[in-house]
Amino acid sequence: MPRMTDALNRLMPWRTGNGAAPVTKASKAHRLVAVESLGQPQWAPRDYATFAREGFMQNAIVYRSVRMVAEAAASIPLLLYEGAFEIESHPFLDLIAHPSLDHTSADFFEAWYGYLLVSGNAYVEAVGVDERLRELHVLRPDRMKVIPGPDGWPEGYEYSVAGRSIRLSGEAVAGVRSVMHVRLFHPANDYYGMSPIEAAASAIDIHNQAASWNKALLDNSARPSGALVYAAREGQLTEEQFQRLKEELELGFQGARQAGRPMLLEGGLDWKQLSLSPKDMDFVEAKNAAAREIALALGVPPMLLGIPGDNTYSNYQEASRTFWRQTVLPLVVRTAKAMSAWLAPAWGGALELRPDLDAIEALSSERDQLWARIEKASFLTDDEKRAAAGYGPLVEEGASSAGQGGLVAKRSPDKERHT
Repeated sequence: MPRMTDALNRLMPWRTGNGAAPVTKASKAHRLVAVESLGQPQWAPRDYATFAREGFMQNAIVYRSVRMVAEAAASIPLLLYEGAFEIESHPFLDLIAHPSLDHTSADFFEAWYGYLLVSGNAYVEAVGVDERLRELHVLRPDRMKVIPGPDGWPEGYEYSVAGRSIRLSGEAVAGVRSVMHVRLFHPANDYYGMSPIEAAASAIDIHNQAASWNKALLDNSARPSGALVYAAREGQLTEEQFQRLKEELELGFQGARQAGRPMLLEGGLDWKQLSLSPKDMDFVEAKNAAAREIALALGVPPMLLGIPGDNTYSNYQEASRTFWRQTVLPLVVRTAKAMSAWLAPAWGGALELRPDLDAIEALSSERDQLWARIEKASFLTDDEKRAAAGYGPLVEEGASSAGQGGLVAKRSPDKERHT
């Protein structure tokens, strides 16, 4: 049997010196991926339309969870820093505040986080005019396909609408690629991220089926089916009698509007009611358990969604802090770092976007506790206390915080500092 190295040599002749050598890149492993996918659009592993329809659009738990995360993350302001100093005015901040003519910053980031949660992938296109970044546009993930290059890394993207496709590649301006793709971790795919909805797919199916069960039960007078028994001695019902009784039951006694209506039976007919056993009623708890599992996959404490049976937090405030710390902030920090690495080269310098944690009301109690601990640290100077709280030094050397009216904002790097 040929060895694995022989097979690889036939697939990749440059390993033995035959053929033209490819462009050298840092990762050799991605060349193996490129062998089967070079230059061809790679399809997403799961159906995004199903996630969007049966998950987000038809399931209240998924809908509310995604909206909560997306709206919370989009509400956090992003600050611009160069090194340790905050920049209060910059074209980078202007672009983030007004990404396009039709969308505000809140619209842009809510769509960004929503697509990332539903699809596991988020794409943004940068538009440059006269070597200046002008607009940013969030693109639908189901319309995007990754095009791998000869080294295995994406060299472009294909955007398709109504059977028409365009290729997005190259740079919008010098140093800035035309498309940024952020994906959630996927252990079995090289090009696309894994949606949290995919992990919760079974729970979503259970929850949706339980809702359908409840709807069918209401349509059937909010009780299970019964049996109409013919016990007359004359024998069997004729086919005509059977069909007439069936139609009368369907038209006159089924559905929520017919609930409680008395039934008039002919001689020899008897209605036998069927009842639900306690085991049959387990679907109610199964629906709640599925709802908790969906909330867990999307990182939302069940208490915040009003789901019964899982109120393990000491209070609502603690659940809210957990939601912001463990779900919202990691997404915002990841997005800020990705956008900084993508767009900062357009202006040069070590520019970096960071979330403004002081703007998060749910974390205000943590800030109060931090400031109280810092204030009690008598071994620290005033400037050291301010640095520990995230603020710059005092304006005047030796001035007290009381004399300067408390904490002041950090300085822009182009302003003079007093030492």
